[in-house]
Amino acid sequence: MRPMKFEEFNFHNKVMEALSYMGFEEATPIQDQAIPAILNSQDLIACAQTGTGKTAAFVLPALHQLAEDESDDVKVLIICPTRELALQIDQQIEGFSYFLPAHSIAIYGGGDGQEWAQQKKALTMGANIVVATPGKLISHLNMGYVKFDQVTHLILDEADRMLDMNFYDDIMKIKGFLPGLKQTSMFSATMAPKIEKLAKTLLKDPKKITLELSKPSEKVSQEAYLVEEGFKTELVSKIIKRNENFESILIFTSTKKKVADIVRGLKKADLIAKGISSMLDQKQREEVLLKFRAKKVRILVATDVLSRGIDIKDINLVLNYDVPKEGEDYVHRIGRTARAKTDGAAITLITKEERYKMKRIEKLIGSEVDKVSYPFVRK
Repeated sequence: MRPMKFEEFNFHNKVMEALSYMGFEEATPIQDQAIPAILNSQDLIACAQTGTGKTAAFVLPALHQLAEDESDDVKVLIICPTRELALQIDQQIEGFSYFLPAHSIAIYGGGDGQEWAQQKKALTMGANIVVATPGKLISHLNMGYVKFDQVTHLILDEADRMLDMNFYDDIMKIKGFLPGLKQTSMFSATMAPKIEKLAKTLLKDPKKITLELSKPSEKVSQEAYLVEEGFKTELVSKIIKRNENFESILIFTSTKKKVADIVRGLKKADLIAKGISSMLDQKQREEVLLKFRAKKVRILVATDVLSRGIDIKDINLVLNYDVPKEGEDYVHRIGRTARAKTDGAAITLITKEERYKMKRIEKLIGSEVDKVSYPFVRK
């Protein structure tokens, strides 16, 4: 069964504009199943690993509903276990809501008095979506100035982890501040008994989704290099030069600035590459992709944010200049190669700071990727 395209969800045109700008075309399995349920106002419990695209599965319907019914009030509350995850979700909301009059705020601990004041201001007069860790949110709620009477949607992300951190009572207390709640969605990596118990307490006749993680094709050879950041472009140049038979090479990196730097570095090594990022307008991006598809450009350098929008067959090598943030992105990217009964190669460059991301990916795909130390690497 083919994956749904985002246009089939009938999102508000401003949401579709953001998705188009970011290059999102096809939904991941969790998005494919969760989005229709959420748009249909069903409660939901979904068992899905981190890295399966689940953040977009709950953020996009929330933004659609905000676009359909604009408001200055807090309408969506997202609870998650850690500061890092709160920031990550908030960043994704910022990207998806680029063309929308919707605002979000991340509420988490560890800040100073100034940060508390900023959070208080946003909670009382400046956010439609609040992403929060339980303890810090309750600190604000206890002060009496937070009004959540207009919140209609509650989302619990990594619910199993929150229960492991003994946040059950906090979650139930927060729910007591939401008199206008219409829909609750829970996302968890496991469907343990404690999760089912929480679901029975919080959810009403929920849709249940349990997904098996997609795995990379066996036709893709995977390897990785442990390397210092400053030597990545040098290593990429050597990899490309020793694989002269590769006619089509796609390099993914994390920022648009790096795209320009990589293209410049490859040029110094006598390798011609084109870059594609949000710095180019839609017409320019289409022209670059057309040349790449036609094999007039051998090497294409792209940002993470555009990775899902590049649907090109017959790519010989996918090279991750930076380790992807999400495991599903890794699987999706390297799936660009080894299509149409051909073999392909996927190479990932890993700095010391990125090793934890690679371990997460390996746990997600259920196998370890062979690694080689490039000479200039810290032990």
